[in-house]
Amino acid sequence: MNQDILFADIQLWDDQRQAVNFPAQQAGALITCWVSLSWLQKRSEQTLIEEADILAAFSANRFDLEELAEAMIEEEAFNSEGDIEIG
Repeated sequence: MNQDILFADIQLWDDQRQAVNFPAQQAGALITCWVSLSWLQKRSEQTLIEEADILAAFSANRFDLEELAEAMIEEEAFNSEGDIEIG
């Protein structure tokens, strides 16, 4: 893992966006990363409804999500708001 990109142990469910937000930091810059509910459901092969279940699915896939986000940051694959979106 690239030590230039750090991930905090923080994840927040955004009901309106239907995605989990998790922050990354690169060279002091805060980068907001998102993973969609649909990605988590496909990965866990479950229908996720409750916030606790969604966050548990996120935690179970955290390592893979951080690797995906790291690769996207390195490729500068930011959306129009400067965020990283997975799924």
